[in-house]
Amino acid sequence: MSIDTELSEAEETAATAEPTEIEAIIGDRLIGRDDHVHAPGFVVSPNDVQSVLFDLRDEAGFDHLSCLTAQEYHDRYESIYHLTSYDQRTREVDIVVPMTKDDPSNESAAPVYSTAGWHEREAYDLVGIEYEGHPDLRRILLPETWQGHPLSLDYDQTEPQIVPFNKHQPLQSATSTPEGTEESGETDPGTMFINIGPHHPATHGVLHLKTVLDGEQVADVDPDIGYLHRCEEQMCQQGTYRHKIIPYSDRWDYTANMPNEWAVARAIEGLADIEVPDYAQVLRTMATELGRMYGHFLATATFSLDINGDFTAAFQYGFRDREIVQNILEDLTGQRMMFYYFRVGGVAFDIPTPREEWFDKVRGFIDDLPDRMTEYHDLLSNNELFQMRCVDTGVLLPEVAKSYGATGPVARGSGVDYDLRRDDPYGYYPELDWDVAVQDGCDNYARVLVRLQEVEESARIVSQCIDLLEDWPEDERTLQANVPRTLRPDPDTEIYRAVESAKGEMGIYIRSDGTDSPARFKIRSPCYHNLSTLPEMAEGELIPDLIAAVGSLDIVLGSVDR
Repeated sequence: MSIDTELSEAEETAATAEPTEIEAIIGDRLIGRDDHVHAPGFVVSPNDVQSVLFDLRDEAGFDHLSCLTAQEYHDRYESIYHLTSYDQRTREVDIVVPMTKDDPSNESAAPVYSTAGWHEREAYDLVGIEYEGHPDLRRILLPETWQGHPLSLDYDQTEPQIVPFNKHQPLQSATSTPEGTEESGETDPGTMFINIGPHHPATHGVLHLKTVLDGEQVADVDPDIGYLHRCEEQMCQQGTYRHKIIPYSDRWDYTANMPNEWAVARAIEGLADIEVPDYAQVLRTMATELGRMYGHFLATATFSLDINGDFTAAFQYGFRDREIVQNILEDLTGQRMMFYYFRVGGVAFDIPTPREEWFDKVRGFIDDLPDRMTEYHDLLSNNELFQMRCVDTGVLLPEVAKSYGATGPVARGSGVDYDLRRDDPYGYYPELDWDVAVQDGCDNYARVLVRLQEVEESARIVSQCIDLLEDWPEDERTLQANVPRTLRPDPDTEIYRAVESAKGEMGIYIRSDGTDSPARFKIRSPCYHNLSTLPEMAEGELIPDLIAAVGSLDIVLGSVDR
């Protein structure tokens, strides 16, 4: 897949015409510039956020709010809206909104991008910024009774927190939020409020779904997250760039964690202007695609269990194949789950010796894969009962998926042709022959098909990488760039970089302060965005269809909560 010409043209457009076009759109609402490594930055006042974002979306095509970073400085608060386009990913722009210390508030972006609803709740929860006009501004990761905001500069980490237990709450009304119902005591005899999770085998981790039923149908569902929040961003801010941040990333999406390492490495390398050797890029690409297969096998297995209750066939087949990939990655990295294979500037290890024996092991798996994929299709996609449960359930329309910032198989199952490996090329992907898996069914079934197709595409990529590695001259097998022992990027240098994980766009924002640790480290989790689409998918469905929709999202709460 050759994209060098298209990439250079896109980069040229972003570097020249784009800032002028954006300045013209913003007009007199522009109060300054704050350019970042990855994109031009435009400073606007807190009262102009909605109008600016509406204009950039509708006039310039910035339809993807990729991330929102909120932070506190010693003299101000700040929101950064990272915008891009689903159709042209290399067009990026940052809208920077400074706020005074005594009034940390700006207009909500939720009327423009649905995904801002959860983004701004997290910024309010952790940093303490108020978003005027937000439809439901309340905490999202911490309990409502939590005192203070953990990412604010004056937060006292030694202060004890008391979370009261409220029992005998009234039934939930279908027309109000759980908080509103508790305050008013209203009940609706035509609806019933039930809790699904957080400790339930159908919730894929510690996920709590506050669900309102109207008869047999779901009238409303409110995902309640935060049970696994571990302050990963703060821990990364305490680590050093060189060695102590990448290992944390394996704990986020722990079912397909190799791409997480690349997201962190890519951001740090962009911040410090480090160029990775080609040989290491091939190793990274191969390892990550094995990791993608490793994740999709588990997603398919657990989804089969959700739908069919089938523990003995498709579920076991998924674990069988995942174990094979896990053995291959263990040979490569020395670890079975928390790999820590990536290093800033390259990778930790070359192919294990004897090389040919390892190559033969990988090729044997890839050669057997077509027959294994036939088994999956026989057991699942061609299964009439599986189709009855999945076709036309959990429907997520393309424009809705975009508004919520959905990416990965969730978006591509809705016909959104968006993949960072192709659209924001990195690693060795531009030199290889492969296709992006897209289905337009917009339902639970389409998302399964995308993952099965992606396994086959990953096998194509791994096979090509094996051929390249086998023929690579021995004296040119450079594993790492010449990286300084201590990295200290220039102060106030900012970057946002992302990779295509098994779940979608995994992004990292870093702001440096001249030391060897980040001043701000923000994780953009694809699971977080994809889960926020659940109310759109579940409304009007039956409870079993709600469970199917949750399973089709392939969320991991370690990645949602971070």
